[in-house]
Amino acid sequence: MAKTIQKALDELLGVNGAMCVALVDSSSGMMLGSAGTGLDLDVAAAGNTELVRAKLRTIQSLGMKDSIEDILITLGKQYHIIRPLAAKAGVFLYLVLDKNKANLALARIKVKEVEPEIQF
Repeated sequence: MAKTIQKALDELLGVNGAMCVALVDSSSGMMLGSAGTGLDLDVAAAGNTELVRAKLRTIQSLGMKDSIEDILITLGKQYHIIRPLAAKAGVFLYLVLDKNKANLALARIKVKEVEPEIQF
């Protein structure tokens, strides 16, 4: 079932331990939508855009015929999940979770479920 950007982000914010979430355009580093609090999402969106770009360049440099399913960053107190949208090249979901409250496996499943439902 198709969801607006905001409905999809609100659904992801309902994941146990979710702090904030954004949909990011990796060509500009700008957010297309966001929800939640806990960190400066403008700064995070721009920084994670560079991370996604670097990984894509590395995949290309290695001659790999593959794509990023998701990127997981584990910090001391947080998990950060980055998932490029299969249907919209150059756009990715970014979900920040409180490590002490989140179930990482369930959060990854939820991001995977919501990703294809986002309607532009």
